[in-house]
Amino acid sequence: MTQIAIDAVFDSGNIEVLSIDGTNARLAIKKDHMSDFKQWFHFRVSGSEGEEITLKITGLNESAYPGGWPGYDACVSEDREYWARTPSHFDKDEEGGTLTISYTPASGVSYFAYFAPYSMERHHDLIAEAASCEGVDLIRLTTTLDGQPLDMLQMGEGDKQVWLYARQHPGETQAEWWMEGALECLTDPSDPVARSLLKRCRFHIVPNCNPDGSRRGHLRTNAVGTNLNREWETPTAEKSPEVLAIRNTMDETGVDFAIDVHGDEAIPAVFLAGFEGIPSWTEELGERFYRYERILDRRTPDFQTELGYPKAWAGKANLTISTNQVAERFGACAMTLEMPYKDLADFPEPEQGWSPERCKMLGRDCLAALLEWLETE
Repeated sequence: MTQIAIDAVFDSGNIEVLSIDGTNARLAIKKDHMSDFKQWFHFRVSGSEGEEITLKITGLNESAYPGGWPGYDACVSEDREYWARTPSHFDKDEEGGTLTISYTPASGVSYFAYFAPYSMERHHDLIAEAASCEGVDLIRLTTTLDGQPLDMLQMGEGDKQVWLYARQHPGETQAEWWMEGALECLTDPSDPVARSLLKRCRFHIVPNCNPDGSRRGHLRTNAVGTNLNREWETPTAEKSPEVLAIRNTMDETGVDFAIDVHGDEAIPAVFLAGFEGIPSWTEELGERFYRYERILDRRTPDFQTELGYPKAWAGKANLTISTNQVAERFGACAMTLEMPYKDLADFPEPEQGWSPERCKMLGRDCLAALLEWLETE
């Protein structure tokens, strides 16, 4: 009888093997270091060419977002380039909540992940390629607690200060796929959207705000269990040096427009969250955000405005969150972009679901929407 092997000791890997019986395995997700967050998984299965494997990830009722599992299909790849979906079923009553993944590999190795991984090696390739382009400056903002560089790319000659930053939550890999698409657009000298934006704007781009959590295979926190998107009011060098370095640099440059890029576990849609409820809220400032939202909704069917987060009441915004802090601190048009782990409910693509390719296309769509927003302001 074939006996599969499962490994996860690699960049962004995360799984605990409870038992293996032939081509069946019982698994569990490890918590983020010094934290109770758990939801991200990424592992390799070998030794099962042509045979169906059944993988049961248990204990998911205690995951960070149990509502993310119903209707979710796991991501799978045999070449680590093209990521498809494979049938998965969640049963809340089996072993504390179990996701059962079924797959028949065509080769001797297959990789499974919560979403298509964006490795730190790929991140360094992205940084190196962008930094080699004419007009692009690489700024090393700080050193993380694990000793990794926190990189920022700057480009453009305009007066509008635009900040794009992603992966405060490292398991939200959609965000860096979006960044790859946005950077491919901005560094293409023949792209008319890029050429127009670079004349109007100075871009400050942090493709990965949380290198440590990314390499460690965390869902939501950095090396010491800190949720970076709850640190923006009072960041510290001990708990959140990443946010401290980014916010200090924002203080130097100012911010006119900002997108903080994320992924959402439960909502099957792409949507924006604004800054309602900040102390300095005005209808005029809010309308700047709503106008961008309307433009993006018109430009791409992958975006919608019906599903999303509830708006904060007047004066009740959480200023520890990036978007609220940036809007309050700088009077900026700031927003959080959320992409799904699942497929879009109103525009599904069954083979891949929401995918790296769609993230990248959305990156360019968001930039094109920004150009129209600037031209019509």
